[in-house]
Amino acid sequence: MGLKTALGPLEGAKKRPPSHFLSIIISGGANINGKKKDSDSKRVNINEYIRATEVRVINDEGTQLGVKSIAQALEAARMAGLDLVEVAPEADPPVCRIMDFGRYKFQQSKKVASRKSSVIEVKEVKFRPKTDEHDYQFKLRNIQKFLAANNKIKVSLMFRGREIAHVHLGQQLMERIIKDVAEFGQPETAPKLEGRSIIMILGPKN
Repeated sequence: MGLKTALGPLEGAKKRPPSHFLSIIISGGANINGKKKDSDSKRVNINEYIRATEVRVINDEGTQLGVKSIAQALEAARMAGLDLVEVAPEADPPVCRIMDFGRYKFQQSKKVASRKSSVIEVKEVKFRPKTDEHDYQFKLRNIQKFLAANNKIKVSLMFRGREIAHVHLGQQLMERIIKDVAEFGQPETAPKLEGRSIIMILGPKN
């Protein structure tokens, strides 16, 4: 086979950008070989990397501009000095929004950080029907400390053997806990017998 024949199929072939340049991962980093960095990553196509031929366009003020060819949509974004971002690729046709993509990524990262910082942790404190006073006060201080730190508390009281015949003692202990933590929190779920345990959830005071 001659050199010209071997190279023939390559002549006139269109050059395409590598597939991993067709999208951007909002969480950061390139989408190498089509593999996501993690399950939470969201791939977003922007500008010339949007592969649809027609898209429904929304401008940066939220106004619907209707269905346009991708060339018209890109021109509208260029005239506004902004990016064309595919926000609903599953729609028919896909929905694109004209926006500042860099600012959008920054706002998304702030939202994620805000959600992480506002996560309320649930702590568990366990009692027994015959919890002595010293142990009770120790556990009570822990509950008050957790509530003051804006955490929720799962308070559980477990009965063993014949102790289950004295459920009323457990109810009395739960009522005492509610009274003693009233300055710091309040029940989100009332004490309830589940199997051989009484369970209640305390939440911080608003």
